[in-house]
Amino acid sequence: MISAIILAAGQSRRMGQSKMLLPWGPRTVIEQVVISFLQAGVDDILIVTGGEQERVDKVIDAYPVRKIFNKDYAAGEMLSSLQCGLRELTEETRAALIGLGDQPQVGAESIHSICDAYRESASPLIVPSFQRKRGHPWLVARSLWDEILRLQQPQTPRDFLNHHTDEILYVNLDTSTILADLDTPEDYLKSHP
Repeated sequence: MISAIILAAGQSRRMGQSKMLLPWGPRTVIEQVVISFLQAGVDDILIVTGGEQERVDKVIDAYPVRKIFNKDYAAGEMLSSLQCGLRELTEETRAALIGLGDQPQVGAESIHSICDAYRESASPLIVPSFQRKRGHPWLVARSLWDEILRLQQPQTPRDFLNHHTDEILYVNLDTSTILADLDTPEDYLKSHP
């Protein structure tokens, strides 16, 4: 089974308000992210919350997802949320998709392509790529989780990926959406539907 960990614990400092709760068409940003993963056929979705936990929880309660609160969200950066999510996955999970809660542009087709690449290759590390740039969501098999769980600040998920450069199976996609996230008001205004 492939599970998804959606990292949604950030404090949205550069945005100035909660990115997860911004409108995205008829929904919020985090809802659109969840819907894309569901449409891609991912049955087990875990949302890691932090800042704005109660408001985000209220929005995602309408969807068939699990959630966990990262108590270290304020100091732990993305790594602590990823570790929090990995510890929460069940024994049945063979691989985890690591997605960002502020990437509503990523479509179900992209997610599906990454899952298909894992099923066809059994590669332990699959990363989507657009014009030779790595994006999200990326997939990591259970065999590599312990290494991620042993990382300590100031190490980052990027350090982990860089350490395994030769083992990554890249899935080349024809869309820049795998690179785009919403960090600033300008990012949001530029990409909002």
